[in-house]
Amino acid sequence: MNNQSAEPIENKNQLIQYFIDGIKKKHQLRIGVEHEKFLFNKSDLKRINYSQIKQVFEILTNKGWELENENEKVVGLKKNNQKITTEPGFQYELSGAPYKNIHLVCSENSSHFNELKEVFEKTSITTSSIAYDPFNRLEDIPKSPKERYKIMTSEMPKGGTLSLDMMYKTAGIQINYDYTSEEDFEKKFKVSNYLSPLSIALFANSPFKEKKLSGFLSYRSKVWQNTNRGGIMPISFEKVDFEKYVHSAINYPILFLKKKDKYLSPNGQTFKDFLQGKLELVKGEKPTVKDFENHLSTIFTEVRLKQFIEIRSLDTCNFGCICNGPAFFTGLIYGSLEETFEIIKDWKKESVMEAYYNAPKMGLDTLLEGKKMNEWAKIFLELSIKGLKKRDEINKSGKNETIYLKHIEEIIKNKKTRAEMLVEQFNKKNNLEFLINHEENFSYSGF
Repeated sequence: MNNQSAEPIENKNQLIQYFIDGIKKKHQLRIGVEHEKFLFNKSDLKRINYSQIKQVFEILTNKGWELENENEKVVGLKKNNQKITTEPGFQYELSGAPYKNIHLVCSENSSHFNELKEVFEKTSITTSSIAYDPFNRLEDIPKSPKERYKIMTSEMPKGGTLSLDMMYKTAGIQINYDYTSEEDFEKKFKVSNYLSPLSIALFANSPFKEKKLSGFLSYRSKVWQNTNRGGIMPISFEKVDFEKYVHSAINYPILFLKKKDKYLSPNGQTFKDFLQGKLELVKGEKPTVKDFENHLSTIFTEVRLKQFIEIRSLDTCNFGCICNGPAFFTGLIYGSLEETFEIIKDWKKESVMEAYYNAPKMGLDTLLEGKKMNEWAKIFLELSIKGLKKRDEINKSGKNETIYLKHIEEIIKNKKTRAEMLVEQFNKKNNLEFLINHEENFSYSGF
């Protein structure tokens, strides 16, 4: 269907077919990781502006990256199957290539972080592995020149009080997984959604707001819970298939429309209106697959579907721990799916949602179906280890993917998240200087 992306869609069945076309054979299953970071001025910890991100991109062209432009403005880079883009407040995002195993995912990130290290040495820019900008006020953050972000800045606050914080002040890790059938999609989709409270608790790494304690371990997650078009999709708790996902997706209002390289705002009309030829901006015109893909990318739920499943509930973390989340979920999603699904399938919606809303503040003490998150973490860690051993993806040193779970093992053993460790440091030092330039490892030696 991608080859016909410019042809008009006449009915809902074509959208269902779009997801059917995403089905992969078992040997084709891949893992893709997207990782966001904040970039700051070394001198005053203000967020970098357009001229500085342009400088970063130009340095990286020496590493084989090619510039990408929008309206004569540099907005990103590409190299093979990798992309570097920026979010609305110039958060820096590496969208990795799809890989067969975590060894390759980790190696990709390590290589790129070494490229970035050179950027930091040549410029007045630094970074911090934190998932919510702890230094800057929303109104002081420079804005990306991307046209769609201008529309989003205007539209998003209408449906969520912290939507602009989400756009400009958060950084996360996203993990992408393939599915082998509609039934396989349903199990992976449900597991990913039901485990959102666990991933929020386990990977909490954003306890600060404007140089003070926020009262949350993952303030990023609190922000996303109060974001327009965010949260956990209600259909996650129902029998779900491609048709139901399509029905849910097309009933979201269109956030922006791209026509002839211009972005338009459709004033609250839904994709369903567009499908029926009732969109006022383009009278009588029907959407294309590209329009549908753009629309899917503006649904900001914890888990969403494209032609693969995206898990989006993890706080970003430092270079040394970035492999842990992908390894943990890969063990569950690709290695121990049936056993994981058996555990979560009877969880009640009310229990999951209560845990989901409590997890940003309570972390590993959050209760779900009678157990604290730390107990669930032990159970699912064992299943993840089992799944990764079963996958038996070996690196050059003869080690499997379980080597990337050490960070999680320490968190569970000590009952202390990365956020809680940061809070302890803050209470000792009474400032946040320790957050800056504290990238313990620009490369990860685990592989």
